Amino acid sequence: MLSLDLMSHTLDAELSTKARILVVEDEAVIRDMIVMGLEEEGYEVFFADNGRTGLNMLQNPEFNAPDMPLDLVILDIMLPEVNGLDLCRFLRYQGNTIPILVLSAKASETDRVLGLEVGADDYLTKPFSLRELVARCRALLRRQQFIRSTPKNSVRQFKDISLFPEECRVMVRGEEVNLSPKEYRLLELFMSYPRRVWSRDQLIEQVWGADFLGDTKTVDVHIRWLREKLELDPSQPEYLITVRGFGYRFG
Repeated sequence: MLSLDLMSHTLDAELSTKARILVVEDEAVIRDMIVMGLEEEGYEVFFADNGRTGLNMLQNPEFNAPDMPLDLVILDIMLPEVNGLDLCRFLRYQGNTIPILVLSAKASETDRVLGLEVGADDYLTKPFSLRELVARCRALLRRQQFIRSTPKNSVRQFKDISLFPEECRVMVRGEEVNLSPKEYRLLELFMSYPRRVWSRDQLIEQVWGADFLGDTKTVDVHIRWLREKLELDPSQPEYLITVRGFGYRFG
């Protein structure tokens, strides 16, 4: 039997030979450091120096084809032409669920929450170490590979909510709702185990991954956003129930 360390090493080796990463960063020194560091890890890395070029690359079917898609985007916020937040927001609006790691010199809680709110999967503040960047990339790529390899089940239904795993689509009371990737993954997990109580740490591990380095408060933020989209009265939730002293349950 393989040891956990050997299994982790094998998975990372498999990821590095397959993963395709796009770096959108206008500062040449930082961009070159990231590209060189990721290439040394064995990833296939592409780059753009402004938001417009990055968006064009993401929308180019010859570059980001269904049979050979990009696996991760590393996205600076302060970009010329199209800034990172607008680019991230636009991708999520289009239904693009590619993992996005946001880079920013803004380190306040408000800025981090804003980055997550527009659809980023992780947020890393400058200056950062290359080692931490690589670790966060690995965590996002592991989750992406798990999602792609997990067999899609049939429609999941709970009262007035229908979730379509093969389409990453959710209907609430007969109308489609637009969920961010994290909101969708939270809802999918909840609907897979109705009435099970999840702690914040368990939700972080299942949805954000064990390597997530942020605050567990991000769970509360995403639960609030989900309630606003699912509940008739978010202050009196019918679906996402707080279990005081433990966490949350669905239904």
